[in-house]
Amino acid sequence: MPKASDLKQGSAIEIKGEPYAVKKIEVRNPTSRGASTLYKIRFAQMNTKQKLDKSFKGDDFLKEADCAKLMVQYSYQEGGNYTFINLESYEQYTLNAEDLEGQIKYLTEGLEGIIILLLDDAPLGIELPTAISLEIIETPPTMKGASATNRTKPATLSTGLEVQVPEYIETGEIIKVNSDSGKFISRA
Repeated sequence: MPKASDLKQGSAIEIKGEPYAVKKIEVRNPTSRGASTLYKIRFAQMNTKQKLDKSFKGDDFLKEADCAKLMVQYSYQEGGNYTFINLESYEQYTLNAEDLEGQIKYLTEGLEGIIILLLDDAPLGIELPTAISLEIIETPPTMKGASATNRTKPATLSTGLEVQVPEYIETGEIIKVNSDSGKFISRA
């Protein structure tokens, strides 16, 4: 049973006997002493796609949905559909853009380490690896004398994702990005 603080985008949770996928997680740290961190989570019902917003404390336990999990690789996009392949059985699974809400800008051709969630052999969603390597295609030039301080600048990545990176990072470099928070981790 995962805690609310352990959930990732794409996780499958059971609420009132129904399977839900985590679509968005918003962490709220209260300023008063003794208050616990709140996790505001947007779920999508796996069969009907109906949205549900709930808030949990970080140590609240949730019931994992009874669905199969397989390791897959992102293969290609065709129109609004995204295809993933199981490298052991070569079986393909297709999800549409709505199923991958908020995760599309992390997908690069050949990305491995993705977990696909299956309910009765039907794909419902994916869990991305925590750290994903992406190339910077555009960022302002490096400032002379820039050091490893907390000052950042915007960078556009090869998938169109925009993140804040340290000043010393240059166009063409490959960086690691946290797929949960969308933040820069390090150079790859």
